[in-house]
Amino acid sequence: MRLTTKGRFAVTAMIDLALRQNGGPVTLAAISQRQQISLSYLEQLFGKLRRHELVESTRGPGGGYTLGRKAADITVADIIVSVDEPIDATQCGGKENCLGDGGRCMTHELWASLNTRMVEFLDSVTLQKLVDEQLAKGVQIEMKPMVKRAISAVPVVKPIRVNAPNSVFALGAMFAKP
Repeated sequence: MRLTTKGRFAVTAMIDLALRQNGGPVTLAAISQRQQISLSYLEQLFGKLRRHELVESTRGPGGGYTLGRKAADITVADIIVSVDEPIDATQCGGKENCLGDGGRCMTHELWASLNTRMVEFLDSVTLQKLVDEQLAKGVQIEMKPMVKRAISAVPVVKPIRVNAPNSVFALGAMFAKP
């Protein structure tokens, strides 16, 4: 079994989210910046995590993501399976036709047993445990929200403040002062 970036990034992003959700919803842009994960890739992953009810989304200003359940109730196996990451070390995908003719290879039971152990292990590790490990390492959690910058195709024109008279009468009054 080879864990791809999909599973690794999903677990990493979920740890980041769990560490910071007490400050309100966490934006994917903030996670992307901190963890160096593409924003579009995170959007795909979080769509899957949301469909599996591991995260909840909040729209609008101040929106973002929060955990859908307590961190202690989410396991690494839940996260990996929700992003369609296969946990399978067999060549046949668990279908027992390793040889292509319906027969099993000589090591099928070995790899099937490894699959069972991997799932048991990943199911025993909770998101809360991973968060606690990060906190024990002294990970600093900044709770201030990222500054959002609006991007516009039209440049913002700021009025120029001029200390000059705005009419002929105001100009005359300016010179008439003793």
